[in-house]
Amino acid sequence: MPEIRRVAILDDYQRTAHRYAAWDSLPEGTQLTYFSAHLDGPEEVTAALQPFDVVVAMRERTPFPAEVLDRLPNLRLLVTTGPANAAIDTAAAARRGIVVSGTRAAGLTSTAELTWGLLHALTRSLPAEDRNLREGAWQQTVGRDLHGARLGVIGLGGVGSRVAQVGVAFGMDVVAWSTHLDPEHAKALDVTPVSKRELLTTSDVVTLHVRLSPRTVGLIGIDELALMRPDALLINTSRAPVVDEQALLAALHAGTVGGAALDVHFTEPLPTDSPWRGAPRTVLTPHLGYVTADAYEIFYRDALGDILAYAADEPVRLLTP
Repeated sequence: MPEIRRVAILDDYQRTAHRYAAWDSLPEGTQLTYFSAHLDGPEEVTAALQPFDVVVAMRERTPFPAEVLDRLPNLRLLVTTGPANAAIDTAAAARRGIVVSGTRAAGLTSTAELTWGLLHALTRSLPAEDRNLREGAWQQTVGRDLHGARLGVIGLGGVGSRVAQVGVAFGMDVVAWSTHLDPEHAKALDVTPVSKRELLTTSDVVTLHVRLSPRTVGLIGIDELALMRPDALLINTSRAPVVDEQALLAALHAGTVGGAALDVHFTEPLPTDSPWRGAPRTVLTPHLGYVTADAYEIFYRDALGDILAYAADEPVRLLTP
């Protein structure tokens, strides 16, 4: 049977991972280490994780390319929360004999809910008005109604469908586009399928809900931003590379886009000198889409199950090249 000696749990920012699974059920003598600070870059990752034979990674926060895996001689099991992880080189792991396991998906509803929180924060200037009120000012902004406005949903999968349904409930005119959009599915949600160009040129709010892939990197770039109305809002709770970061920054500073709410960022955690910290008409959150107690329970309980299954020489939920 494989021996489990040292287990690392990464990116436990809130120091709460211990609450969501019965870690004391690990084999007797297992040393469990929680990393609450992000390991930034290959050097930090390899230096910190060399002693561990099991690593539990949180989504795609920490990349594990071949050059990192090659420098972790003791690693035998790499667990990722979620059923897939583009930041892990599974082919390199297989070559080194490293088992890669995932967990069930979680965060679909929580990400959809956060999308609406961001949209309301942006349309009603909630962060600014909260700050103004605490500083003694009263009613400094004028908000925007959602009823009757057009909501453009890019990606009508698990999250996008939920976001669209809420838009319909608010009385919005909801339209959708994606490369493989099912028109019948859209119509069943009272959503109108449109072309990408029509969605961008006519929507008051554009919200992104696509998987990150070579096909979706830069999906919203200079040309797409130029199509959007100057008062249109962009919401991204998907993945940062779906949007051309520099193009969006330029559009916000030029005033050619009305505003943006972003839960995902090219570099996470967001650097202290990031230009986004001073970007106008923005609401920024630190990748909170899936950060809920319900999602963490699924992630960490499944991660523990993966470790126990591996220890029994019966690995489960395998991610293969």
